[in-house]
Amino acid sequence: MTLKIYNTLTRQKEVFIPFKKGRVGIYVCGPTVYDHPHIGHAKSYISFDVVVRYLRHLGYKVRYVQNITDVGHLTDNADAGEDKIEKRAKLEQVEPMELVEMYMRSYYEDMDALNNLRPDISPRATGHITEQIELVEKLIDKGFAYEANQSVYFDVSKLKDYGKLSRRKLEEQESGARIEINPEKKHPADFALWKKAGAGHIMKWNSPWGAGFPGWHLECSVMSMKYLGETFDIHGGGIENIFPHHECEIAQSETANELPFARYWMHNNMVTVEGQKMGKSLGNFVTLKDAFKLFSPLTIRFFILNTHYSSPIDYSNEALEAADKGLERLHNTIRNLRERLGSSGHEGAVANGEWKGKLEKYKNTFEEAMDEDFNTAEALAVLFNLSKEVNSLLSTDEEISKGVLSEIDSFYRIYGGDVLGIVPEKTVQHDTDDVDAYKMEEDLIKVLIDTRNELRAAKQWEQADKIRGRLNELGIIIEDKKEKVAWRKK
Repeated sequence: MTLKIYNTLTRQKEVFIPFKKGRVGIYVCGPTVYDHPHIGHAKSYISFDVVVRYLRHLGYKVRYVQNITDVGHLTDNADAGEDKIEKRAKLEQVEPMELVEMYMRSYYEDMDALNNLRPDISPRATGHITEQIELVEKLIDKGFAYEANQSVYFDVSKLKDYGKLSRRKLEEQESGARIEINPEKKHPADFALWKKAGAGHIMKWNSPWGAGFPGWHLECSVMSMKYLGETFDIHGGGIENIFPHHECEIAQSETANELPFARYWMHNNMVTVEGQKMGKSLGNFVTLKDAFKLFSPLTIRFFILNTHYSSPIDYSNEALEAADKGLERLHNTIRNLRERLGSSGHEGAVANGEWKGKLEKYKNTFEEAMDEDFNTAEALAVLFNLSKEVNSLLSTDEEISKGVLSEIDSFYRIYGGDVLGIVPEKTVQHDTDDVDAYKMEEDLIKVLIDTRNELRAAKQWEQADKIRGRLNELGIIIEDKKEKVAWRKK
């Protein structure tokens, strides 16, 4: 079996061959932290989390870099408008970096809840200003950038293959920024490497061209190359980043180094609501924190993985309810299996040999699905097909050997847990000596939940939220569902 990845750059699936044998460098464009993350963010970061997990499952040593954009991302996503973080900071009457810290914590809280692995490196744009200035100077020296009114722009007319990722021809582009033509630019499609800070602009740094701040595209080039090298394996992000963001990254990086930049470009598709893209600008987004009030984070993860990363997925409560039921069926099978395993202490009539053969077939089918450009929907189908057989096995009157149960449990842990991240490693199982202590803990949690319910009924929201927050600190997640309030451990 050979892993194949759809490469946006070539518009075809390609056999994955790492730049350095046994190692993979992957860079994924991280969030601009000016608000709470929404379901669209979940689609992107769950998708690439599974990519990283599967690469590690295959035995690669993976370095996963995902940046934090904390300056330079303007409201039109290109070269004009206000800085998104400064704009929100003014609205909330806080310092920009205060806003960044608050929403960065919110982002990681939600990603942790979704069971996404933390990146190996999470660089922040403001921590790499020196390197960004150096790259701009290099591009000017090479004749591919020019200064205009203390801003610096990349001259796209000097680059013959500009547009190779997005398949846009330069002569057809009215503007790389998709706005009114900027008179400072030689060509409408020229993009900003460094922007002059206007009056009242808070986040600015001294540079050879005056006080200013880096362009959004420049930041990702610098951070990816610093930690992964001038040429690395995989660059990922949302489909909306193909142009202008990723196109501009390629232009400035390959011009500066005269080397290929990222070798495989992967783009996840969007989340829609009634067929329309979910986004903050459209006002139809659902924050993850709001979604968690109705559905568990693992349900949302399961929902996302039921569709290929490159396909759109339509969000609705009905779709999430169906996902919740599906995941519950899977978890029930695994829970029953583990309970049977915990009570089994002998070799039974159902022996290891028969099931080892079955599990090997399921393993091959699972990996065949993932090797076809990380087809998580097909991989999930393998887990459910296995569960049908496991349910039949558990319902039999025959004695089942502990070895068989252990092998099946191991399969779920590896493929459902380590790779897809939807099967918890720990289940609620306790040694005899721990039963009384656990029962007491469970009773106390239920008392606190009952108290919170009474406060909510009395519309004492602040006090109710305090109980929820305190339980969260203790590792207990409250899930407010339509019919009942459920809880689980992190």
